[in-house]
Amino acid sequence: MIGTTPPSTLLLEPSFMARLDQLDVMSRKLLAGKMKGERRSKRRGQSVEFADYRNYVIGDDLRFIDWNIYARLDRLFLKLFLEEEDLSLYVLLDVSKSCDYGEPNKSMYLKKVAASLAYIGLVNYNRVNVVAMSDGIVGETGALRGRKRVPQMLDFIQKLEPTGASHFTEACRRFALQHRQKGVCVVLSDFFVKEGFENGLRYVAGGKYDLFGVQVLSPQEINPDLQGDLKLRDMEDDDLAEVSITQPLIKQYKANLNSYCLALKEYFTRRGGTYLFSSTSVPFDTLVLNYLRERGLLG
Repeated sequence: MIGTTPPSTLLLEPSFMARLDQLDVMSRKLLAGKMKGERRSKRRGQSVEFADYRNYVIGDDLRFIDWNIYARLDRLFLKLFLEEEDLSLYVLLDVSKSCDYGEPNKSMYLKKVAASLAYIGLVNYNRVNVVAMSDGIVGETGALRGRKRVPQMLDFIQKLEPTGASHFTEACRRFALQHRQKGVCVVLSDFFVKEGFENGLRYVAGGKYDLFGVQVLSPQEINPDLQGDLKLRDMEDDDLAEVSITQPLIKQYKANLNSYCLALKEYFTRRGGTYLFSSTSVPFDTLVLNYLRERGLLG
C-alpha cells in the first residue's frame, strides 16, 4: 500500500520547524486581546510570574506589598508581575491565479511563508487565522491555538490551489468586517491587482492591525526574458494583448514595475505598516529567518 506524503514534509521540513520553535511573532504596538491568555507581554500586570519591585505609592493595592521586605528594611515595596495577553495573528494569503507562475513557483513560495508564520504563532500559543484570498475570501482556518493545531493548519494550506481572479478589495473588506479583534496582520501576495491595491489595503491599514506586507515576485517577472512579436494572455481573466517585445519596451516595463513596488512600499510606510519585497529566487527560509526578523515581525 502506498501512503500519502504528510503535509508537513511538503511545506515545512521537521528540521526547519525546529528552528522556527526559537522564534515568536512580535508586535510593535501593544495589542491586548479581549481576554487574558497564555502569551506573556512586557507590560506589568497581575499574573503569577514575578517581574520586579517598585516603591509603594498611595493608592496602590495593598495585597501586592512585600511584607517580608518591609520587615527587614522598614520600607514599602510593591511586587510587579508580567501580564499575559492574547495576540491574534492574521495571515492573509493570496491564492489567485496570478500566483501560479514562475520558477520557483510563487504560489508554493507564499504557502511556505504562510505556513512558517502560522506555525510560529501556534507554538507560541497565539490566536492564529490563515485567510485565503482570491475571488474574495475563499477559505480560512478560523481561530486556531496551540501546537496540536499545526497539522490542521498545514493541511489547510497544502490543499489551497491558485485559482480565479484577484478581487483584492472585496477580500480585504470582508476580512476587516469579520475580524474586528486587534492583532498582527500579514498580507502575502504578488499585489498584482488590476483595480489597484489602495482600496483593499485601506481596510486593513491604520490602528486596528499591526500591518505587514510581503510582496513576492518570480525572477521571470523581475527580469523577463522575452523578445519578438508575442500574444500575451492574462492568467486571471484571459485578456489578450499583442505586443512586440523590444529592449526599450523591456526597459520601460522594469521602470514601471519598480515604480509600482515603490508606491506599494510608500503606502505601507505612510500608514504605519512594514513592507518587504522578495523574489522567489531567495530561499524562503532565508526570508523567514533573516528578512522577517530584520523587519521586526519575528524575534
